[in-house]
Amino acid sequence: MEREGVNRTMPTPKTWLRRRIETSLSSTLTRAYQTVRVDPDRFLLELRAAHGLPVTSFQGMYSLDISVLDETSEKIIHSGMKLAAAEGAGFGIGGFLTIVPDFSILAGITMRMIQKLSLIYGYEFNTEDEVVALWIAAASAAGVDLGRDLLEKNLMNRLIPKIIQKIAAKASTEFVEKWAGRIIPVASSLIGGVLNYYFVRTWGERAHAHFRQKHIEARKQIGQVIVPGGSLRS
Repeated sequence: MEREGVNRTMPTPKTWLRRRIETSLSSTLTRAYQTVRVDPDRFLLELRAAHGLPVTSFQGMYSLDISVLDETSEKIIHSGMKLAAAEGAGFGIGGFLTIVPDFSILAGITMRMIQKLSLIYGYEFNTEDEVVALWIAAASAAGVDLGRDLLEKNLMNRLIPKIIQKIAAKASTEFVEKWAGRIIPVASSLIGGVLNYYFVRTWGERAHAHFRQKHIEARKQIGQVIVPGGSLRS
């Protein structure tokens, strides 16, 4: 009888792994904004040199056809997907033992991608409100519904930790469900690469939709009109 009671209280491997990943991810995201932060000035130069965008500031994004921004965003997402796949394949060789460090790096790759998508659609993160908006976008990318009460009742120093915790809880659950096959070394290398690839694609598409909608709403406010095909005009 005592043995049965002990077994009932022992966490399952998936529960233990989810908690460990949630703790690790929460810690990673807490310091991610500073340690993997995209330098806006350098990224602006990259957009001009590598992507050919004729802008001198991120406010200039509002003067470009939205299809140009969409195309650039797709390239950024695809680049993040390839990087995540390579990272997942490398760490996947170790199977179960490398799951947590892999996800920490994956979180960094994803956060950089979200920051770049924010900048492409003209949203910098210099003020407290902009930083909060960035984390709200990250939550949206994770598929987390924050709820109006959470957003209205919390100041920045209280809100961001709550958002991070919700992202970590949501992502860790999905992670354990989808990454279960990675407990097999070597074979898990291919699995890890593929799953990381689609993880970043999913988050990228959600973040892209979030910033694109905000961009369109901002253009409407300054008197620009959406025309057939997705472009806008004054």
